[in-house]
Amino acid sequence: MNENGFRGLQNADHAEILIVNTCGFIKPARDESIAELKELAKHKKKGQLLIAAGCLTQRYRELIADQVKGLDGIIGTKRWMDIIELIHELRKNPTQPRYHLPEAATIGMDEHGVLRAAIQGQSAYLKIADGCRRACSYCAIPLIKGTQVSRPVERIKEEAQILSQKNIKEVILIAQDSTDYGSDLGIKEGLATLLEELVTGSPRIPWYRILYAYPGIVTDRLIDVMASHPQILHYLDIPLQHADPILLEKMKRPFQIDKVYRMIEKLRAAMPDFALRTTFIVGFPGETEKEFQTLLDFITEVKFDHLGAFTYFQEEGTSAFNLGDPVTSSEKENRLERLMSLQHDISLKKNQSLIGKQIPVLIEGYNEGISVGRSYRDAPEIDGLVFVDGEISIGDIHQVKISDAMAHDLVAQPI
Repeated sequence: MNENGFRGLQNADHAEILIVNTCGFIKPARDESIAELKELAKHKKKGQLLIAAGCLTQRYRELIADQVKGLDGIIGTKRWMDIIELIHELRKNPTQPRYHLPEAATIGMDEHGVLRAAIQGQSAYLKIADGCRRACSYCAIPLIKGTQVSRPVERIKEEAQILSQKNIKEVILIAQDSTDYGSDLGIKEGLATLLEELVTGSPRIPWYRILYAYPGIVTDRLIDVMASHPQILHYLDIPLQHADPILLEKMKRPFQIDKVYRMIEKLRAAMPDFALRTTFIVGFPGETEKEFQTLLDFITEVKFDHLGAFTYFQEEGTSAFNLGDPVTSSEKENRLERLMSLQHDISLKKNQSLIGKQIPVLIEGYNEGISVGRSYRDAPEIDGLVFVDGEISIGDIHQVKISDAMAHDLVAQPI
């Protein structure tokens, strides 16, 4: 229970307050959020409050209010820290819905001492910044959250220490653009500086993982810091989005591919066991078979450890909206299938190359004599798993020897 008298529950039937953190990034995510809200509203019990929060409510407040009957409250991303006040107001007037979406240019900094970490087992996602100052033509995040707001170094260090006291084994640093951390605070090489502060300030945390780096600003110093500190995992998620220079320029992304190659070469030279994850968009306006083949050739050459991809969705309000959506849905799906088939083969060969090698694995569960965990190469929920013979204590980082490999997952023996 927190200081305001609330505690989280796993079962919605037993909760007094239902809060849905919605996503408004692309249409499938919006549809999923609305469907979940409608389902909860349909089965809402007497006395329960249903609140829609997050990106979708910030951008499409009228849509949510119109489509979801039985909604009690709406709160956006920029003033999420007012949630307790909103709950108190709804309890005073339970028959009167309240929509808390005050005009604000950026995410608020008055966080009321809330721990900005989502804990899942022995791992925790620690927010280091919110919002984004990039102008990617397909992306609605700056419209939803505003420009970047970096959290103070000292506050992040304090929260890492709290996580350390909770015996968290993996801290995952997240932001819309983690490599831009500190630019708004006047901190040069902000992410590298923050990492050095964290590994010295909370030395008992064995794993720090970085998500969502921007390709143009993975600096030499950041690479050196990652290579120099054993606590910082040799893993990076760098959403590249495409490999064709003309399309990248239309996307308003870094389009000098030779610099991307050099960045990857530096990462792999500094950390021979480095694991690289990326994301691509297929079917962006102007992508012909020629541009798509450029992307496939790039993937074949670079050989990413992990890769995600999605089809382009036209987003109102973005600068790419006026380009239309000329690539048909069937062609988008065809290209997505071809891309993921290519990556499947690459991932399988990458994993097979690990057979016989020893790697550390964070154990997250076990059942019927098999333990399940993740290696440094695998971020939670999006990458693979390692299945280890025997039942090993949950939360242990255990050295194992890889004995078999699939495209996404590994099989291992304990050492």
